[in-house]
Amino acid sequence: MYLSVVASPLVKRFSLLFSFLSLLLLVAAVAGGIFYYKMRQSLPPLDGEGVVAGLGAPVRIERDSLGVPTLTGGTRTDVAGALGYVHAQDRFFQMDVLRRRAAGELAELFGEAAVPLDSAARLHGFRAIAREVLARTPPAERAIVDAYVAGVNAGLNALRGKPWEYLALRAEPVPWQAEDTVLTAHALWLDLQKGDGSYEQCLRAVQFSLGSSALKFFAPLGSSWDAALDGSTLAEAPTPPIKLTTPPAKTSATAPAPAPDAELVPGSNSCAIAGSHTENGAALLANDMHLHLGVPNVWYRASLKWTDANGGSHRVTGVTLPGSPNCIAGSNGRLAWGFTNAQIDTSDVVVVESDGLAQVKYRTVRGWVDIAERTETIKVKGDKPVQLVVRSTEWGPIVNGPDQDFRYYAIRWNAHNPDATNFGLLDLETATTLADGLAVAHRCGMPNQNILLADSTGAIAWTVTGRIPRRIGFDGRLPVSWTYSDRKWDGWVKPEDVPTLQFSGKDLPGDAATAGEGLLWTANNRPLGGAALSVLGDGGYDNGARAGQIRDDLRALVAAGRKISPQDLLGVQLDDRAVFLERWQKLLLSVLTDQVVASKKPLAEMRDTVRQWNGHAGVDSAAYHLVRAWRSHVAERVFAPIFDQAGAYYADFRYTQLHYEDPLWRLVNERPARLLDPLFLSWDDLLLSAARDVVADADQAGTAPAHFTWGARNTLHMQHPFSRFLPGPAARLLDMPAEALPGDNNMPRVQSPDFGASERMVVAPGHEDEGLFHMPGGQSGHVLSPYYRAGHAAWARGEPSPFLPGPTQHTFVLKPASGEAAGPQ
Repeated sequence: MYLSVVASPLVKRFSLLFSFLSLLLLVAAVAGGIFYYKMRQSLPPLDGEGVVAGLGAPVRIERDSLGVPTLTGGTRTDVAGALGYVHAQDRFFQMDVLRRRAAGELAELFGEAAVPLDSAARLHGFRAIAREVLARTPPAERAIVDAYVAGVNAGLNALRGKPWEYLALRAEPVPWQAEDTVLTAHALWLDLQKGDGSYEQCLRAVQFSLGSSALKFFAPLGSSWDAALDGSTLAEAPTPPIKLTTPPAKTSATAPAPAPDAELVPGSNSCAIAGSHTENGAALLANDMHLHLGVPNVWYRASLKWTDANGGSHRVTGVTLPGSPNCIAGSNGRLAWGFTNAQIDTSDVVVVESDGLAQVKYRTVRGWVDIAERTETIKVKGDKPVQLVVRSTEWGPIVNGPDQDFRYYAIRWNAHNPDATNFGLLDLETATTLADGLAVAHRCGMPNQNILLADSTGAIAWTVTGRIPRRIGFDGRLPVSWTYSDRKWDGWVKPEDVPTLQFSGKDLPGDAATAGEGLLWTANNRPLGGAALSVLGDGGYDNGARAGQIRDDLRALVAAGRKISPQDLLGVQLDDRAVFLERWQKLLLSVLTDQVVASKKPLAEMRDTVRQWNGHAGVDSAAYHLVRAWRSHVAERVFAPIFDQAGAYYADFRYTQLHYEDPLWRLVNERPARLLDPLFLSWDDLLLSAARDVVADADQAGTAPAHFTWGARNTLHMQHPFSRFLPGPAARLLDMPAEALPGDNNMPRVQSPDFGASERMVVAPGHEDEGLFHMPGGQSGHVLSPYYRAGHAAWARGEPSPFLPGPTQHTFVLKPASGEAAGPQ
């Protein structure tokens, strides 16, 4: 009886609790079902018909099994409208983020967390610049832009529901404008060049803290790894006459030094092979552009087909950028092209003399003038707007200062000039010869790139795209004063003065002797020396190890005595040999002597593992990970005390922005006592301490040195912007699979968890059916689309897949709006 009396209230309480939880689950299920239904509503139809105002005639959109569209229309303008339509339906949210990134309007969508990023972008005033770019756009190009914009908004409005990301953010998509297409290009400027003057300010910090001789040694213009196209090399600087005396407070001989992040230079790999080396006589181009890896991927594959005013048919296939109407890299049947970030000097930090404590005027050749100010209003979702005051000079916006001498630092950057951005790249789609392609490269406005061209006759060429500043009175490597106009920019380098190499294989005038091998390569490295280097300047080139490995791979293919195929060049792109670290592996073994490891089991295990070195950055290689980590710790142990004072001159100083490999290697081999951290008894002591750091790394990872594999560190972390705010299972629905991947930064197969090849392409113009292509992620940005991950596995595994779209699986037809006369435009 007592138990039943007690149990009765408990049963009632549990019943109420169960009912309440059931109700919560029911509400959650209903809400989830509604959200899922609305998400389904935003999936684009793959078959059927749609309408775009302004079309001259219907355009067919045929998708293959990966969702790659082939767009067939009567004119290039019509095809632009169709491209805008599919971009909007598959990737509008990505487009929105790109335009907001450049304009500094992300906080309006994402809230307070995006204010710092918006503040940095507002410094440049890109929305106003974009409007000026449009005002200067020729009518034919403007017609293509306007058709693209019409297609974007038609595609967005044709969805049965707004893109799913806006459901999650409880926001409304804003219609696309023509200026947003320019902002998409400006987003690339920010991604590829930053425009903050950080490299020059790092160099200045070295010079001011250690002296000019130290700058030449620790920040050389080139390195022993250089692989310039003209074979040029640069002399090494002597070890500087400086001495370390006082141990910096922040370092310790016993505490593990943090290993710095890898030196990832935004850029890419590319190579071109003359037709004399290929199976079909056409030149062969390979290109893999290295960028941040996110979901969706930055590129969108497409094949565009149209007829010109003279009745000539055109087809261009490659990658497009959602937000832009043109093919970025690809092939048109006569000419193929690809890019790598040029790393030339396109900006300068200008030392600005202010009026002391007042800080309202600055000195110019005309005398003292007011520092200009403009107020930017940053809208913030869920909060009050933020007012940002941007201070500017006649040379550009102020990015730093004042320093102790009341000097400011302003940035002069190509991207601030409306002439530096245009739609000239569209002309590559119909270029048929190297001469055509080179002319387009020199007149187009874009973030400056190395461009490799390959044509169907077997000829190849290299040059640099975009506007290059013509400097007067200085070389641009260090911040200087422009006050008296003896140092300045004097317009742009003339197209005929932009360095160019070409090879026809027919000993024609203009052929470069340096390209006589019929091979060209670029990998963000210094491309040339001498007078050409003076024209291009130094924007922080890659150290050349990757470029040299590509060059040597190409030469090995030629030396093999057989014709080179697309599969051969894919093999070059996937080369994960650790040539750069071979000497470090040998040095580490010399440090881990029998005496050192005798009573230290972890060090003994480390030595045994490093002895199993196979020379590759493979996922199962613990030896590679150990050697790589050791080099990084050695660098930190060596450079932390040397650059201890550099931060006083530039708060964001990082020695990883410098060409530090050669200085580091020389120091650990020459071992000058005056440059040894006084906390260590000897250089051997420092090197051994770095080895202990690596053991500590493995211990912190919960494993032993023998199991400290590279794959555990180099696991793909390709995230959707929303997934970082979701629990693991939900995040995995949005992200690409977390696979261990081979490769690293100083080899052709560049790979880190969130950085690497944003596409791999190998193609010979006129033989696109033999070409290869794959990219991370899928075509669609919609998580419920069958194309959200389609094709990703081939990229991750390095498997060849066709360059051209496959057989048609779905057909959608766009028609002119009702009442519009269809016909030739």
